[in-house]
Amino acid sequence: MRQLEELNLVDNFLVNSLTSHKLYGEPAARSILECILGRKLGKLKVMPQHFIQGGNTDRHGVRLDVYLDENDGTGELFDLEPDNNDGKEETAALPKRARFYHAKLDAENFKTGEKYEKLRNVYVIFIMTYDPFHAGRMVYTVKNGCVEMPDLPYEDGARTIFLYTRGKGGNPPESLRQLLQYMEHTTKENARTEELRKLHEMVMAIKTDGEVGLAYMKFFELEERTLQKGIRQGKVEGKAEDILDILCELDKVSPDLREQVCSQKDDAILRTWLKLAVKAESIQDFEQKAFADSGKS
Repeated sequence: MRQLEELNLVDNFLVNSLTSHKLYGEPAARSILECILGRKLGKLKVMPQHFIQGGNTDRHGVRLDVYLDENDGTGELFDLEPDNNDGKEETAALPKRARFYHAKLDAENFKTGEKYEKLRNVYVIFIMTYDPFHAGRMVYTVKNGCVEMPDLPYEDGARTIFLYTRGKGGNPPESLRQLLQYMEHTTKENARTEELRKLHEMVMAIKTDGEVGLAYMKFFELEERTLQKGIRQGKVEGKAEDILDILCELDKVSPDLREQVCSQKDDAILRTWLKLAVKAESIQDFEQKAFADSGKS
């Protein structure tokens, strides 16, 4: 087991603990995002581990690691996805994964009766410790365009940015290079700028927070238990049982809630619910956060 102090900002647990913090969440997310984009942003609402459900239980939902909404629902939308996997099995599917994320974000934020020009600009940003396209670049920015006329103006407001933490090609800005190095290796030595030193102070406050440490221990233990159950019973069933076990320690689980958890077959959704259950203060707290997008309370 890796210790909490050994985690980096490309590890999901640390980045989610940081960006969900009441005091540090918004300034930390802002620092990272403004450096990536190279511009200032408006007021940001940060929603770590934001889950968008599928249409029903047999439709794929999506878990967004760090979801940011600018200017109270009138500005741009951002999704930050740190990824420190080796990428061997997932690289080929990255473009379709990005396409799906964009589709879910658009669907969630496009109200009935609105005109298409009201669709908000959306940025899906992957921060990766492996090179997704094997070209040695640090930044790959993808947008839609016309095949026959590449120079034809075509702006649909959608951008996908793939950031390779070790990339050197493409003349990346020095500030971005240092940020990505710091995110992969989150140490005091790598916090070389004033902005990164401020970010590091927030990270260290999180790493030394007793409640965060307890949540990490519980989460690690549950991940190990889920892995063993997954071997015996199947990955999905093991996670569902763990969620219900944790909730039962809080209070009695209603038949309706039990059925909803047991009928969920999307592993990404169950993984999100497991993290929410670990941190929940009550059954109601869990339901409010897990089912906010489905209208359940």
